[in-house]
Amino acid sequence: MVKRLLAAGHTVTGYNRTKSKAQWLLDAGMKWGDSPRAVASVADMTLSMVTNTQALQAVTSGADGILAGLSAGKIYIDMSTVSPAASREVARQVETKGAQMLDAPVSGSVSTLEEGKLSIMVGGRRETFERAKPILEAIGPKVTHVGGNGLAVSMKIATNLSLAVQMLAFSEGVLLAEKSGIERQTAVEVLLNSVIASPMVKYRGPFVLDMPDEAWFDVNMMQKDLLLALEMGRQLDVPLPTTAITNEMLTAARGMGLADKDFAILFEVLARMGGKK
Repeated sequence: MVKRLLAAGHTVTGYNRTKSKAQWLLDAGMKWGDSPRAVASVADMTLSMVTNTQALQAVTSGADGILAGLSAGKIYIDMSTVSPAASREVARQVETKGAQMLDAPVSGSVSTLEEGKLSIMVGGRRETFERAKPILEAIGPKVTHVGGNGLAVSMKIATNLSLAVQMLAFSEGVLLAEKSGIERQTAVEVLLNSVIASPMVKYRGPFVLDMPDEAWFDVNMMQKDLLLALEMGRQLDVPLPTTAITNEMLTAARGMGLADKDFAILFEVLARMGGKK
């Protein structure tokens, strides 16, 4: 994302807990801030993307947090997938500084980002969205305002539950075909060219044959999103039966020592349960 902002001609100041991980971006022209507060102090718009609700609270609060660096007229955009209630609480705190907040999680993957096809959903005031829209469009071409603060995070959770559910269903189909006598590679090829081949299945389905060395989105991260969905379901009286089953399969993956694998490892979990290596 920083690379795309730099390519669009924006001045970007960044921070990461491990500076060495940002060195390639510093070499590309990104400036360095010594803390989240330092970044927010010099930027008109501050963007963050962190692992979970606890990480959002850590990066925004305290003497070195983003909130401490905000002032009137600035915009804070959090792109994390976190609790909607927690996101709205941070937005309330941002407003006490005279600034505005947007929650703007993304839908896509490493490949869709690199191809310039990332989709961004945005929650917050419409006028704030319009100010930030050009910056967000430099990251991904599809930017949609979905409503007030916290609603974009809700939309992201509603989107992400389908990723794991679809992956599990795809895995069931591959395994059923394989155990009936069809080569795994053939089954994958047929399914990826069938009516069930959603964009997600098309780019993650091949992982059944060849898992990436580094997870695009690991089991723990995926389960975090499913647990957020299940909690929302309880609060809103929405039954989520396939989400609940898929969540249990992710727990099985963790029990098998596969937590650091991409969540496409669901196929291996299912295969082991079915007596297939």
